[in-house]
Amino acid sequence: MSKQEILTSQIESLCTAIPELDGVLLASADGLPIAHSLSNGADPTRLAAMAVAAANLGIRVTEAIDTGTVSEVNVRGTGGDLFVYSLSGKAVLAVLGPKGANAGLIHLEARTTAEELANLFG
Repeated sequence: MSKQEILTSQIESLCTAIPELDGVLLASADGLPIAHSLSNGADPTRLAAMAVAAANLGIRVTEAIDTGTVSEVNVRGTGGDLFVYSLSGKAVLAVLGPKGANAGLIHLEARTTAEELANLFG
């Protein structure tokens, strides 16, 4: 199985575990989409850039307040949530949840997926 197929499989597994998700995207650290499953019509290139920007803001905040390395950033909007998980500074995993989604379940599943993906990136 190719690396692309493995990455796509991980994303599809997360979408299967939480069917109400609006999308999942894996982006490189420079803001380019690697693999995604977006059901809400979001532009993967735009979402990748925004997810990396959110992660970079998280890095600046954690450095400024001396709380270590950023692991995740959450953005809650009136219509849904964006969860961004850092993959050892090499990539980010972005998860879009609809309004009222179970954030605890999303974190449980997405953190596990993020760890597995981080291991693939070394």
